[in-house]
Amino acid sequence: MQVTTSSPISIREYDAKLDSKKRLTLRSSNFDYYHVQELDNGVIVLEPRELTAPVQISANTLSMMDQSVKNLRAGKVSKPLDLSAFKD
Repeated sequence: MQVTTSSPISIREYDAKLDSKKRLTLRSSNFDYYHVQELDNGVIVLEPRELTAPVQISANTLSMMDQSVKNLRAGKVSKPLDLSAFKD
């Protein structure tokens, strides 16, 4: 069985120069944020990142959680579940 790995295909190639504030401009970039890795052999790797807002819990979910805690404290709970069938 022969395993082949494909190398990345170059889409665009150009030379760039740092400006007076040590910034580098990427031309026609599809992303606003990049993760930068500087390797010990001088290679710099840029991986695109898309930043997203942290997951927020809806007001409805929060109220359901509050009600569940009230029920637990008041003793309104079901019988314990038998989960022994799920053990390894």
